[in-house]
Amino acid sequence: MKPLIPTALLTASLLAACSSNPVTPVTQAARPAFVSAVQVTASDTPASVAQRLGGTILSWPTDCTGSCTALVGLAERPAATLGAQSAGTVEANRDVFSGGGSMTAVMGGSRSYIIGYSQTPWRSSGEHAIPENAPLWQKIGLEQAHSMAPKLGAGVTVAVIDSGIDLTHPAFQDSLTDASSWKDFYGADNLPQEEGEIGVGGYGHGTNVAGIVMQIAPAAKILPLRVLGPDGSGDVAGVAQAILYAADQGAKVINLSLGSDENSSIVEDVIRQVTARGVYVVASAGNANQNSLSYPAALATKKGSFGEYLLSVGSTDLSDLKSSFSNYATSLEIVGPGENVYSPYPDGRVAGWSGTSMAAPMMAGGLALALGQRLKVSGKDLTKKMAESAFDVYNNGANEAYKDMLGVKGRVDLVEFLKDTTQQ
Repeated sequence: MKPLIPTALLTASLLAACSSNPVTPVTQAARPAFVSAVQVTASDTPASVAQRLGGTILSWPTDCTGSCTALVGLAERPAATLGAQSAGTVEANRDVFSGGGSMTAVMGGSRSYIIGYSQTPWRSSGEHAIPENAPLWQKIGLEQAHSMAPKLGAGVTVAVIDSGIDLTHPAFQDSLTDASSWKDFYGADNLPQEEGEIGVGGYGHGTNVAGIVMQIAPAAKILPLRVLGPDGSGDVAGVAQAILYAADQGAKVINLSLGSDENSSIVEDVIRQVTARGVYVVASAGNANQNSLSYPAALATKKGSFGEYLLSVGSTDLSDLKSSFSNYATSLEIVGPGENVYSPYPDGRVAGWSGTSMAAPMMAGGLALALGQRLKVSGKDLTKKMAESAFDVYNNGANEAYKDMLGVKGRVDLVEFLKDTTQQ
């Protein structure tokens, strides 16, 4: 494949570009007002549970032995006479999650078509195939990391649970899992295609996130799963189903560049289930500039529940200072350079986005790089090593107002991470 051929930045606004790019029609699944996670046994049937709760079965466990969990969509909360045990955990469902947390990550400039992309994204001159990102990748040591992890993540599947991706974008040729594994939980079909309008809302968010994973771990396979609509919001049921589905499809890493101000115990439970199976979950910290993390990133402190398999990620700028939008907390584990990160955008474009949503896939890709190599540490230690090997962003008084709130040490350093975790 030919490498990316750079072109000049577009001078017209993204909205003007819409004149030649009509709005993509939006499809959407039925959206129950509430969702219940109810315990079922082998003697239960979908029909009996649906009738008992007066709802619609959204997901049903397979090969259930003992007690398992089914998700049921409900138009209203069950009557109190039904009993908590019978009704299970009931939560509001609609628009609980959004890309980047309480605020969708912000899109910047765009430039025109990618002609192609290479699994080896470095030209002989040493320039990256997306030259706008050269300072970012230099900051985290990506070129050296690729030489240290020559398999480039081969054999590792990374699930991107987001707004879908542009499945026709030339950048993703040979980078996606087989189409039979794709799923759209927002549109209720098997085509997780980005939908919306160029430059509006969350359109392109998932394409950008997937493209960042691809730049970090070019030989990994990306499993596209859509749970967010064009405005960047999504439902509890979709996120929960996608997490379980990703693990069932063999994803070793799940990227969640999304979040909620309120914890969903249903999503918490499914994350607990997949991390118990050794699946890594990377979650963005949120973009509200608050001394607290969005969920599920905030759950990463519950190491007893998730082992070391859940990682929370914030954002810094190229000077290693906290991004103005990034959430922060003493529980935050690591940060990455999440400002103006260029990546594929629908209709063959490349666009820059800013947000903790952009920092998270750098960690997901970094984990894929390590998992593609022979490890010299236990798998459960990977996220811990990533946080501990990070560059110290508190040195010489930097980030004084956020001391110990931008990660264990700070900004990801892929070179040190791979030195600590893989056999060289």
